[in-house]
Amino acid sequence: LDEPEDSNISVTGDTVYTSAATFEDLNLSQELLQGLYNEMRFKRPSKIQAVSLPMILTPPYKNLIAQAHNGSGKTTCFVLGMLSRVDPKKKVPQALCICPTRELALQNQAVLTKMGKYTGITSKCAIPTDSSNYVVTSRMPPVTDQVIIGTPGTTKKWMTTRKLSLREIKILVFDEADHMLAEDGFRDDSERIMKEIERSSGGCQVLLFSATFNETVKAFVTRMIRDGNQLFVKKEELALESIKQYKVACPDELAKVDVIREKIFEFADKLGQTIIFARTRNSATLLHRTLLEGGYECTSIHGALQQEDRDRIVKEFKEGYTKVLITTDVLARGFDQAQVNLVVNYDLPVKYHTEPDYEVYLHRIGRAGRFGRKGAVFNLMCTDRDRLIVEKIEQYFQHPIMEVPDSEEDFKVALKDAGL
Repeated sequence: LDEPEDSNISVTGDTVYTSAATFEDLNLSQELLQGLYNEMRFKRPSKIQAVSLPMILTPPYKNLIAQAHNGSGKTTCFVLGMLSRVDPKKKVPQALCICPTRELALQNQAVLTKMGKYTGITSKCAIPTDSSNYVVTSRMPPVTDQVIIGTPGTTKKWMTTRKLSLREIKILVFDEADHMLAEDGFRDDSERIMKEIERSSGGCQVLLFSATFNETVKAFVTRMIRDGNQLFVKKEELALESIKQYKVACPDELAKVDVIREKIFEFADKLGQTIIFARTRNSATLLHRTLLEGGYECTSIHGALQQEDRDRIVKEFKEGYTKVLITTDVLARGFDQAQVNLVVNYDLPVKYHTEPDYEVYLHRIGRAGRFGRKGAVFNLMCTDRDRLIVEKIEQYFQHPIMEVPDSEEDFKVALKDAGL
């Protein structure tokens, strides 16, 4: 696994662990090693895996708060953690992973199924079902799968209706943990799930993984997860070096559409796949309609779509049938698609109208350049406010963003500089 630029991971907590140079160093079962080499096609652990896996897999199985770059292999860390703690002979839930979106839950389950192919371990997704497969929770049989991956609402519903037994849960994972534990995120649900497990199983190992932890969440998490190990990356090292970031001045909204049509689509067609981020469902829908009317092929996804439509659109994009996906921040976090090498911020990520959402920005740009591959990001600026937001992003990450003049030649050069 190629590294994103070597990052200094600062570790606090016990340092009795030695970094794993190979997967053999980790005392994994033969079945798991087979899954890593044959199915996942891994050769050796990435940096975050080498550092965190010994902490996850070594008794007395301490809690872990881990931050690492987008695309650096975090999913493997916690999926391997879950698979290695499950007893395949016991047909009862033993590992639980909570994610912010159904897309991420399904994606994590796909990784678990692939990696655990030879183990006989089964998993189930606790996510809202589409109308055609809907089963009233009370009529559902109790869950016997060993690993449950789900969104907080459905997981809680299964717990409340006694369909999901927590007695044997040994490991609890929060993916995109900063969002799961932020006050404006899923904090209440997450805390309730934690407390319920504590009560039922007498406690278990808790793993928190994310690419970002703002100071407030960091303080809350470190207070809540006591006696654990912690891995954090300095914020100025988080802006991925392998991804070239650009800004483009557009006189108005129409000009933004022209830039996408005449510059980005013109050249992106020859590249891999592109994700365009819009701030609202309306903005995404409007852009999608405008591009379709202009004869451009693209798909669009946001939270208001039916579950089955969301699943279908993501599947088509993942299988490469569609090249361009317009989305709201529903796919900003954790969405893993190696062929994406271009991200367009059609609307910049903001909170409270004038303040950039630094975490969302980082997650969005992290959709390109997975595992240290090359990628480019274009930030479209329309107003003075947009310009100010980009300036603040530059200052925060201490990373200048180059401006691309609005000419075809300049775009060609920018993409070439990004290695595309």
